[in-house]
Amino acid sequence: MKIAAQRFTALDVFRGMTVCFMIIVNTPGNGDTSYSPLHHAQWHGFTPTDLVFPSFLFAVGNAMSFVMPKWATLSQNQVLWKIFKRTCIIFLLGFLMYWFPFVKRDISGNFIFSPFDETRVFGVLQRIALCYGIGSLIVYYCKPKITVIISIVFLLVYWLLLYVMSDAADPLGLHGNAVSKLDIWLLGEKHLYHGNGGVAFDPEGLLSTLPAVVNVTGGYLAGKYIQQKGNSFEGLTILLLSGAALLFLAYSWDLSFPVNKKLWTSSFVLLTIGLDCILLAALIYIISFKHKIRWTYFFEVFGRNPLFIYLLSELAAILLYFFMADEKTTLYQWVYQNIFSHTGAYFGSLLFSIAFMMLCWLAGYFLDKRKIYIRV
Repeated sequence: MKIAAQRFTALDVFRGMTVCFMIIVNTPGNGDTSYSPLHHAQWHGFTPTDLVFPSFLFAVGNAMSFVMPKWATLSQNQVLWKIFKRTCIIFLLGFLMYWFPFVKRDISGNFIFSPFDETRVFGVLQRIALCYGIGSLIVYYCKPKITVIISIVFLLVYWLLLYVMSDAADPLGLHGNAVSKLDIWLLGEKHLYHGNGGVAFDPEGLLSTLPAVVNVTGGYLAGKYIQQKGNSFEGLTILLLSGAALLFLAYSWDLSFPVNKKLWTSSFVLLTIGLDCILLAALIYIISFKHKIRWTYFFEVFGRNPLFIYLLSELAAILLYFFMADEKTTLYQWVYQNIFSHTGAYFGSLLFSIAFMMLCWLAGYFLDKRKIYIRV
């Protein structure tokens, strides 16, 4: 019982770390003066920030490995209903979050209704929902070996589709790649993200969800292995070696299919799963083998209510940008400029994001102390 509890602690800490750093990188005081490791790679390449989102998907898969024994006691209809319901709720929450607060200012400063046809459809929570739904069905119906084969097929098929469906001149470029072409065909440009220099391209687009599912199945397989052999040094060694092997494969594949978070390339998937295996093995070693747990509670708070805290952080940031301190300055900008910027442009931006993250942590702490855990 003791080992199982500690492995759950490691999972909570791992998941909590991803939420914590997700909030930090999403809410800088000033995006133009953030330290470079807190930026996503412009296109091809990799930064520490690029690891955050795939790590959350990996943690989703990890959690699945602990849920599967419970599913074995339920009927097929009950399991499918749970998967379908959770997928739909998380997707809907993500869509409503982008639509929130449902009004915007016109050029005269008056509030008008924000139309549906200008609302982004895909996004972070939507990708989590789709990856959870597809990944759950795979691991529920397939044995681990078949899950591995399906995961490999997903990565290879995506590689093929990007080269076949994209513009031949630049298949992996921002303009004309298969991901944006499919999303524009399905939804139109107004429903997509325009943060890449105003270009209609969604980094959480439909087609690139295919390889992202593998981050979930990879997390599931790692979690299942940990439950079987994670209480031995041999088990942790194999987990570390697996991570190292995936890093080697990722950088070998990078030569022909570059690591790219925004396209969520197959090499990016292998790289992030490899790093997550190594990080998770390190956490299990520190927590379960060395019993150093005094520091873990901070991240456990995030890990016990991850969806709620992430949603809270996004909605709070949206409101800070929505309300104006004066005619030209949002409340978000005013707080940074009048409080945090005095410590320096870059350091002040970081302090702002840490302070914002701590406020979100306090909300999670309040819930945890009252044993309130919000699930969908």
